[in-house]
Amino acid sequence: MERNNKLIYFGVIVGICFIIGILVFSFAFYKVRTADNSMWVTGSFKQKVNSDIAKFSAGFSRNIPVEDLKSGYSQMKSDEAIVKKFFIEAGFNEKDLLISPVFMDAPFMYDSNAAKEYILRQTVEIQSKEIQKLTDLSKNVQKLIDEGVIFSINSLQYYVTNLPEMRINLLADAVKDAKARAQKIAEGTGKQIGTIKTANMGVVQVLPVNSTDVSDYGTYDTSTVEKEVMVTVTVLFTLN
Repeated sequence: MERNNKLIYFGVIVGICFIIGILVFSFAFYKVRTADNSMWVTGSFKQKVNSDIAKFSAGFSRNIPVEDLKSGYSQMKSDEAIVKKFFIEAGFNEKDLLISPVFMDAPFMYDSNAAKEYILRQTVEIQSKEIQKLTDLSKNVQKLIDEGVIFSINSLQYYVTNLPEMRINLLADAVKDAKARAQKIAEGTGKQIGTIKTANMGVVQVLPVNSTDVSDYGTYDTSTVEKEVMVTVTVLFTLN
């Protein structure tokens, strides 16, 4: 009786393994057939565009002995007035200037016997659609230096404000590129492409003109006025 039970159990296990094997084979066959009748292709499209807004960021500072801290704040107030005048005379509106409060740092002193001092500093930012005017201004800050302001430019960045809308428009051209590539590949296999089964949009690349420095996570160049915006799309086509 015990031997018969073992034979029954063995038979059940063999039957289950046979059914699983059939299912695995059927699924693999289905996947192969599906792969044979579809094809993934990546398409891309690139368009030149000019930035339409610039952001200027700079700072000015004073190194002040501890005992002259009060006069240091007075000097910073005077420097701020000179900086404002500089931008206004260049044709910018004062209300567009973002000037921070005075920040105070205590620098590390390697010489413990050296006179202690503080660094007082402020930042100034402005965004403008008058890109050329702001670019020219960034190259002519010598006037501030000549007036005694310790002024330094942090960055001048250029942006494209209508990038979201542009990305959508370029997507259609990227799909056309993917279709053209798919047709060429299909011709070599004796087949023709059919409908689009699915499409996945890649990251957007905002690059300097003629640059190939792309990234898997997307890039956004802010150093140049003229840029190239590139979008990619990966499309699954059926094959006939």
